[in-house]
This record gives sequence, C-alpha cells and structure tokens, in this order.
Amino acid sequence: MLKTKKVVLLNDPIYGFIGIRSPLIFEVISHPWFQRLRRISQMGFSYYVYPGAHHTRFEHALGAMHLMQEVIEVLRKKGVEFSEEEAEAMQLAILLHDIGHGPFSHTTEALLAGKVMHEEISIEIMKKLNDELNGALDLPIAIFTNQYKRKFMHQLIAGQIDLDRMDYLKRDSFYSGATEGNINSKRIIEMMVVVDDQLAFEEKSIYSIEKFLMARRLMYWQVYLHKTSLSAEFLLTRILERVRFCYQNGAQPLASDPLAYFLSRYDVNTHPTNIQLENFLLLDDSDIIQGLKSWQNDKDKVLSKLSNMLVNRKLLKIKIQDHPFEPEAAERKRHRLKNFNYTEEDYPYFVFTGAVYNQTYVPQDKQIWILGKNGKLKELREADAFFDSEELSRIQKKYYLCFPRNRHLT
Repeated sequence: MLKTKKVVLLNDPIYGFIGIRSPLIFEVISHPWFQRLRRISQMGFSYYVYPGAHHTRFEHALGAMHLMQEVIEVLRKKGVEFSEEEAEAMQLAILLHDIGHGPFSHTTEALLAGKVMHEEISIEIMKKLNDELNGALDLPIAIFTNQYKRKFMHQLIAGQIDLDRMDYLKRDSFYSGATEGNINSKRIIEMMVVVDDQLAFEEKSIYSIEKFLMARRLMYWQVYLHKTSLSAEFLLTRILERVRFCYQNGAQPLASDPLAYFLSRYDVNTHPTNIQLENFLLLDDSDIIQGLKSWQNDKDKVLSKLSNMLVNRKLLKIKIQDHPFEPEAAERKRHRLKNFNYTEEDYPYFVFTGAVYNQTYVPQDKQIWILGKNGKLKELREADAFFDSEELSRIQKKYYLCFPRNRHLT
C-alpha cells in the first residue's frame, strides 16, 4: 500500500474517522462506478418500517473496508505478515464487494439481471475497472474470487463471520434502531488469528461469536424479512413485471434509458455483456423512483394502480405462517378482484403466495474455527458443548399470502 503524507479522513457515524492512505484506494472510491453506490439503498424498502434506514451501499462498503484495516492491524500484531500490496488488495477487495448491486439492492436483482447474481456482476465490474487501471486490481480480484494462495484473506470477505456481515449488522442496527444487530465487532476482530492459512478465533471469543450468529438471525426476521418490507419489495417486483409485460405488448411505459434497456429485453439470463454492464452501471434507485412516479399515471390500469400503491405506501396486506397456504385461501382473495373490474390475467399481480427462509449457520459450508488453549483448531460446534448448532443450522421457512385491501383498489 503506497503511503503519502496526505491522509484522507472520512467521518463515519459508526466507527468515527476512516483513514485512506492509498492513492489507488482513493482513486477507486472517487470513480463514478463506486460513487454510484451512494444512490443504492442498503436496506431496500426497510425505511417503510424503520424511517431512519436510508443509508447506502456506499457507506457500508467504506465501513467494511475500515474493519479490514482493523483486521490487518490486529493480525500484524499477532505475527501475521502482509506485504503492503496485500494489505492494500485486501481493503480493495472488501471495498468493491457490493459494487454489483442494482437499485434497491436485492429487490430488483432477479428482474434486471436474471440468473446472474450480484456477486458475479461485481466481479465483471471489477474486471472492467481493472482494465481502466492497467491491472492494478489483479490481486484484489484474486482475493475476492478465492484464487489467491492465502485463503484466509478471502474468508474475511466471504465467510460465516466476515467483514461484510459484521458491518451490515452493526450499521443496519444503528440506522433502523433495531438494537439486536449491535454486535461487538471490535472484540471479534481482536480475537482473530490465522492458523495454517485458516481464519480462526481465540477460544475466549466463543460467546461473542454466538451473539453474532444470534444477532444475524434476529435481524433477518425482525428487520430484513419484516412483513411490511417484504410486501413493498414484492409490490415493486410485480410492478417491474408489469412494465415488462407492457413492453412485450407494444406499449412504452416511461422509463430512463438504462431501465428501459433491461425491462424491454428478455435475454438477461446470459453472462453479462459489455453493453449490459454499461447500462447496469447507469442504474440506481432514482431510476426506479422516477419510473414509479411516471407509472402512477400510465394508461395501463394495473401498472398505474400498483405504482400508486407503492409510492403512497398503500401496500398489499401480507399474512405469514409456518405452513403453506391452501390454494382456496388465495382463490378467495382473487375472487374479490372481480368487483373492481380486474381480469383473471391481472390477478397474479395482486394476489400471490410464496415462501421466505433463512439459515443462520451453515456448518457444512464455511466452518467457524476456534483455536483452543492446546493450540488445536476445533469447529465451533465441538468447541462449545452448549452451542445449539442444530437449531441455528435449521432452515427456518415461513409462508406468505399477499393480497390488496379493498379500500386500496378503489
């Protein structure tokens, strides 16, 4: 990491001052593709439930980079050696980990990018940025894709206790006011060690780690999968599906050029091309908001109604339970739409069922290792007899039924 006399300081509400000493890191942060993250909300429509949750992917990326700086400092004190190039690359890898997110984060991912996940888009954008920077991101990309020889570096970016999760739990907790996510990131980082190129944690960190896992579980069900947030996200999905339907049938709903590019095309399931990436990098939340305001007055009755409902927070009612809904339950709700002059083809936009799920701990995937006092590594389940791995590993699945309130259809 090249050091200069000038240190750029950014004031973060979570960690205080974040220092940037690398000209390359500052250049990446200043790039328009990274600045775009200022216009991508971190928590989608969660602000419909938690009014303070208006923070962005930009803040989250900087926070995660700051945590990486802390990790590097802690591990160096414990004798783990990094070259300056490696330290810089680790910060860049975590800084760019979310650069492939689309408008309203996960909400629009499937409709705009098809089967291409945001992680893959992030990699393609990193490669494109790397070309502009004459290969300066070769090492960060290798770390991000787990191609670098020192595997623990990738584990810090994508693991069961990684810096991405560590920052978003703490940050989302702060902005939403849901205190369950306020984990002690400082202590967890102080307990990090590297053994045989494996990221591990000192034995005395077990309870902090268990609190981290429980915090993640609680935040998912209380915040990220809150039924009102889900209702808003599902409504936006149906709106974009309707816009695509209109394009397919010869109509031209008003939309920004990059948004129209994706919604009027049907080949989004392929590997992203240069033209797709260029249009994707022009998209942010404002394209969706601008579209919603225009579509409120669209000639298409379904599109107009759905857009009005979302803009004015007249959301679909959502019922959630632990077992699937009987088909008759949805059918009864659909039948009511006849009274408002909607056709059977319109029903799926207003009444639908599905499921959401979460798994807190995946022991067979990326295990959490604990360094015992005897110097040997144990998997978390073996290190603590009281750790309820079976419960935290269980996939929690909940079923939903969405339908409109009568007063919102008039």
